[in-house]
Amino acid sequence: MADDTYDPKLPQRCSFCGKPHGQVKRLFSGHESFICNECVMLCGDLLKSAPEIEPTGEIQDIPRPADIKNFLDQYVIGQEGAKRTVSVAVYNHYKRINYRHEHQTRGRLTQSADDVELEKSNILMLGPTGTGKTLIARSLAKFLKVPFTIADATVLTEAGYVGEDVENILVRLFQSSNFNPHKTERGIIYIDELDKISRKDGNPSITLDFSGEVVQQGLLKILEGTVANIPPRGGRKHPEQSFVQIDTTNILFICGGAFDGLEKIIARRMGAKVVGFEVENKSVESKGAEILEHVTPADMIAYGLIPELVGRLPVTAALQPLDEEAMLTILTEPKNALTKQYTKLLEMEDVKLTFEPEALKAAVTIATERGTGARALRSIFERAMLDTLFDIPSRSEIAEVIVTEKTITDGEPPRIITRAEKKAG
Repeated sequence: MADDTYDPKLPQRCSFCGKPHGQVKRLFSGHESFICNECVMLCGDLLKSAPEIEPTGEIQDIPRPADIKNFLDQYVIGQEGAKRTVSVAVYNHYKRINYRHEHQTRGRLTQSADDVELEKSNILMLGPTGTGKTLIARSLAKFLKVPFTIADATVLTEAGYVGEDVENILVRLFQSSNFNPHKTERGIIYIDELDKISRKDGNPSITLDFSGEVVQQGLLKILEGTVANIPPRGGRKHPEQSFVQIDTTNILFICGGAFDGLEKIIARRMGAKVVGFEVENKSVESKGAEILEHVTPADMIAYGLIPELVGRLPVTAALQPLDEEAMLTILTEPKNALTKQYTKLLEMEDVKLTFEPEALKAAVTIATERGTGARALRSIFERAMLDTLFDIPSRSEIAEVIVTEKTITDGEPPRIITRAEKKAG
């Protein structure tokens, strides 16, 4: 393409807006046509503001289960069984999307005797707090590069009551996908604290339970697959509002909860009983940390989930409580390890940070006593590092900070090495 080329055989005016050569700054010539600088700028603006067109077809390059697990290993320590279970379920879920697309393209979905209707593989993760349930879901979305959102089941209520409607979960996913419906329909939703909306016993409620059993009923349709009308910006629905249609058929739902007390139900079913005065204590005794691996749908119903909801969560992954060795590894090895995060923060201030092994062990011991899993480690180090992180930006003479055992246990300041001391050796 030449610039300002004069050809007496062609009219010297923009082929798009019709302005002659003298009314524009530049006129670019092509094959028997011209375009002015104003139309070039307008086309550029249109391309920038045009909505991104997402393909609605097959998902390319679905990672294999082994690849998914290898990525999870970089962030989640231990929980080998749960990571394998989730990796297979996610792989099968996205294969199912491609299978459906292939048959819809051919126009013979469920019309041939050879067709198989693949059902969704929604996942239920069970385990104590701080064992990595949310981290697994978040890491999956990061690896798959799909929209992701976390919803808390405890704030959901029946439509019309104070709280959030169940469909507001889809609004959050829609917003995290940059308001793109096609991306939304390939996303992942993690519903936390599912155990908190269970019935108090296995019997149906005869009274209105607008934050428990009714919420479970509301979750059924979006878990199974439905076309939901959602307000794009959230909030309550009203007739004058415009809605966006979201098909939840291909959205992967991962539900999680601590399900405190579920191990007692499992132990009773497995017959851990004796005759005598200790029968009650023995009957609720769990058989070690692996007790949740023996959970059945009947146990979940006895805990308080309605049968229909249990049926829509066919894949169950049990997470084990973290021992001290696992939590010590969590502090040092993952990409998001706390020690690496603090080291990086101080490195930005040109200060070296060192953690003594005894300090890490002390932090793990305190976290174990608190009983909240790896989540307690963050609060322990935040308290221990607060004064240091406050002072360092104002003290350019500091070269190195050493966190000792007493920094963790007694709140003593970390050991400081100045630049002068380090230079003197």
